[in-house]
Amino acid sequence: MRDRMKLHQDIKRLAIAIAAAAAFGLAGTVGSQADDGSAAKILKSMADYIGHLNTLSATFDSDIEVITHDLQKIQFTSSGQVSLSRPDKLRASRLGGYADVELVFDGKTVTLLDKTDKAYFQADASGSLDQLVSRLRNEFGIELPGADLLSTRVYDALMANVVDANYIGRGVIDGVECEHLAFRDTDTDWQIWVELGARPIPRKYVITSKGVTAAPQYTLRIKEWRTDVPADAFAFKPPQGAKAVKAADLQHLDEVPRGVVKGERK
Repeated sequence: MRDRMKLHQDIKRLAIAIAAAAAFGLAGTVGSQADDGSAAKILKSMADYIGHLNTLSATFDSDIEVITHDLQKIQFTSSGQVSLSRPDKLRASRLGGYADVELVFDGKTVTLLDKTDKAYFQADASGSLDQLVSRLRNEFGIELPGADLLSTRVYDALMANVVDANYIGRGVIDGVECEHLAFRDTDTDWQIWVELGARPIPRKYVITSKGVTAAPQYTLRIKEWRTDVPADAFAFKPPQGAKAVKAADLQHLDEVPRGVVKGERK
């Protein structure tokens, strides 16, 4: 019995030693990646590729973390789809455990649909996609999934406040080999994985909020990516029985359920 206990302890110590060695090895590898501008160059190639696409459609999975008052980290997960036609058409849907929502923009009118309550809000919103993203954020507190990646000036939007950029190496996302890049600004650290090859599209995007207690993260994983979007994809037709309401009356739009307190600033 004593021999078994000793063997168990020896195995445990060995496992800890291996894990520690791996951790130190990884830290040394990442820390030694002196960036020669390659991270910015790869990001620019991704931005140029996306920016020149007149139409695109992508499915995604997303995770958002919140920190409770007793410092427990909770993660909420959703899936959805985004389609756009430049310069002024967009359709985005998101389904999670607490919300089933859709946004439709046809260049003149923006519609927010809460499928759970069969209620929708419409507003005049003539303008570009960039103007729509800004208005949704500032007036309604709504963030589109990967909003910065939808901008017509993706590179400028992503690099606006960057103080440090690093090329980490390569990774594999859903079986696709990618370039792994890491950036830092004042309030956030963010990482992006860009597909290798002829179409440098983003495959994974992680934002870490350094200014919030316990540093919660938002993760976007892009799945299917297409460039053939039907012309009628941006027409809104209310579901049977749906009612028009004021924006304040839409109850289920957030990825995080009501009553959950998000992390506080440090």
